[in-house]
Amino acid sequence: MTRPELALHQLHAFVVLAEELHFGRAAQRLGIAQPPLSQQIQRLETKVGHALFDRGPGRVVLTATGRELLPAARRALQELDRGLDAARRIGTGASGRLRVGFAASLALTVLPGLLRAYRADNPDVVLEIEEMTTAPQLAALRDRRIDIGLLREPPAEPGLCTEPLLTEKFVAVLPVAHRLASLRRVPVTALADEPFVLLPRHVGPTVHDRIVTVCRDAGFEPRVAQHAVEWQTVCALVEAGFGVSLAPASIRRIRLRGVVCRGVEPESARTTVSVCWRDADPDPLVDRFLARARSTITTGPR
Repeated sequence: MTRPELALHQLHAFVVLAEELHFGRAAQRLGIAQPPLSQQIQRLETKVGHALFDRGPGRVVLTATGRELLPAARRALQELDRGLDAARRIGTGASGRLRVGFAASLALTVLPGLLRAYRADNPDVVLEIEEMTTAPQLAALRDRRIDIGLLREPPAEPGLCTEPLLTEKFVAVLPVAHRLASLRRVPVTALADEPFVLLPRHVGPTVHDRIVTVCRDAGFEPRVAQHAVEWQTVCALVEAGFGVSLAPASIRRIRLRGVVCRGVEPESARTTVSVCWRDADPDPLVDRFLARARSTITTGPR
């Protein structure tokens, strides 16, 4: 059996007339003249195959058919309103699902404040966050497994946009009993003969290379004694005596009794935190997150 196609404007007219039970008042609510309203009701009755109203002098009453149709018509219009509202919210980035990858060290610095501010502004967005090092973040962005990446020293990648959010000083990470631990600031040149604990290059090639560049600018090639994937592990290995390290200043929040962090000279030794997203892939959710990141995080030296 072929189902009749019911026009939404006819259902709307039917619901309003059912509520008013008066063609004049219903037409006024709808903002149309009475004859067009009568025509819409007649067309709807033709599609249904039965009268929806009993019409008499000075009276309009729903028929049994009209009483049966009324709840379904209201549900259809309410469902449409909800769907339109949801579509508009998705279209403006006010709701939906946003997947964010982040470097572990950012949990020690800007990440908590940024996520708190974003969630306060966008309570209807489902925010999924995943801790990832640089290379996996870039791969996840390319494969559309995440929508935003927050990472250090991202390399230039075709198809990805990168925007610096802030710079952060490097610090020297030393065992507490180290000969340089008593200094307030450690010249990078003083670390030339020390074994280093560093992130492996395949995990974060650009941040690894940035640290190596800082050492080379000081006139030496760092001698890597041990690798560690996470900064917390780097600190633990320094405490265990495997060597020293250069790390972002936020590493100071990792409290280990056997480790001290000292500022380094020159002060130009810094690392950059950036946000990455896919190019030519417009997404209102991403746009709103970027706007919040820009307004929450002060760009510039730290």
